[in-house]
Amino acid sequence: MTRHTARAGSGRAWWVWGIGVFAYLVAVTQRTSFGVAGLEATERFDATASILATFSVVQLVVYAALQIPVGLLIDKFGSRRLIVFGAVLMAVGQALLALAGSVPAGLVGRFFVGAGDAMTFVSVIRLISAWFPGYRVPMLTQFTGMVGQLGQLLSLVPFVALLHWAGWTSSFLSLAALCVVSFVLSLVAVRDQPAGTPPLPAGPQPKSWAVLRDAWREPGTRLGFWTHFGLQFSSNVFLLAWGFPFLVSGQGLEPTTASALMTIFVVVALVFGPFFGALVARHPLRRSTLALGIIALIALAWAVVLSWPGTAPVPVLVVLIVLVAVGGPGSMIGFDFARTFNAPRITGTATGIVNVGGFTAALGSVYFIGLILDLHFAARGGAGELYNLDAFRWALAFQFIPLALGAAGIIATRRKARANLAESGVIVVPLLQAIAERRWRRDGRPGI
Repeated sequence: MTRHTARAGSGRAWWVWGIGVFAYLVAVTQRTSFGVAGLEATERFDATASILATFSVVQLVVYAALQIPVGLLIDKFGSRRLIVFGAVLMAVGQALLALAGSVPAGLVGRFFVGAGDAMTFVSVIRLISAWFPGYRVPMLTQFTGMVGQLGQLLSLVPFVALLHWAGWTSSFLSLAALCVVSFVLSLVAVRDQPAGTPPLPAGPQPKSWAVLRDAWREPGTRLGFWTHFGLQFSSNVFLLAWGFPFLVSGQGLEPTTASALMTIFVVVALVFGPFFGALVARHPLRRSTLALGIIALIALAWAVVLSWPGTAPVPVLVVLIVLVAVGGPGSMIGFDFARTFNAPRITGTATGIVNVGGFTAALGSVYFIGLILDLHFAARGGAGELYNLDAFRWALAFQFIPLALGAAGIIATRRKARANLAESGVIVVPLLQAIAERRWRRDGRPGI
């Protein structure tokens, strides 16, 4: 029996993956908790829009900045240590935020949350490659993202309810306790690879930049980066910072209605995650085309809502949220590029590079949206509410810039990737794609 066959039939593989996914679900809960507490945070810290945005920006900066170092560490130390350490950092961060009474103290808490969150997803993706054969990886990657997004539901429903009932401190301490549960389960159950199998090839020492250079030079890695950049950021902007205030203060919805609409992100992940996973596995040469189509739909949805005269009807907002949410599972295509274009020894590093994309776009967008909101408020002489619909129209329109950059990056790097594949003998002529895709599935060769 081959190593892959043994792993695929192992019940332990599914157990390890399940605990890893739970750790990611907990990380998503920590990541999105501040976004739904934005109005309470404004009162607790007496914060302007820019200061409020800084909380999310700090978390995203730390997350994005650590992706490449985390990838290097995974290639050296394995996933288990990083998942466990990440849970510890998130527990510390949420405890600090629970007790914080000032902006600097709160920012320190978000720093630790971002650091712990940064270690989780990439580690779980590496576990999938270590425990399962290649043909199952695209679907399991989508399922990881899909189940992980249930963490948003924990933020939107029980956490919001607890926040309104028990207050700030008790609510965030409960999130810290959830991280402790993740720490214990991961420490006990997660293993980097099956017992008795040869270890996956290890990358160079983290102090060596050779592995980073090799991963970045591969056009497929950069293609994954721009795919993640263009697809993932808008959902993060909506969930982590400005979606809830936009719906409540901009569109005039009740907080309970806004919370209900935010749960659409979870439903979309549950529906489209498996669909995209199956589509990518079946048609690997159409991955970049799918990514470009999703970016176009997200841009169109924002254009319609932001240009709508007055507040948009709820059905129109639902369509917007659905299309923005589709970018979440769609961004997983970027990780498939990293996996299929790179050698196993640098997969962790390449995955980290890809994961930087969406969060870099998100942190820039979150910050500049907050800045534009403050500038609009100042231009009105400080009159009226800090958040209003006209201010949100100007501020949220900033997203068209990273959407355009993501699409341009995909088109440019796709050409380079196709040129490399043509040199290696992989067929990329559209009329012959079906033949190429059958060969890709048979031989495990990359496609775009």
